[in-house]
Amino acid sequence: MTEVSRFGSTGELRLSALIADLWWRVQLMNSDILEEEAKAGVFDRQHPSYPLLAATLRARRDNLVSTINALEERAKSARAA
Repeated sequence: MTEVSRFGSTGELRLSALIADLWWRVQLMNSDILEEEAKAGVFDRQHPSYPLLAATLRARRDNLVSTINALEERAKSARAA
């Protein structure tokens, strides 16, 4: 008897769609970061007047990218199984 993945093809499609959506959100955050930096005229993260919103968005974006990487690893291991 062949073992069936608990994700199945529907689960894989959902995971792929989720990953694509999250990458789209990362791109939106990148645009928002650039916009905030341009408004403030400060692009150096070490500068004391670097916009707080841009710094917060950077942290959220970095966390989101880490999550995406974990999901991509999960998808890869599910395909291999």
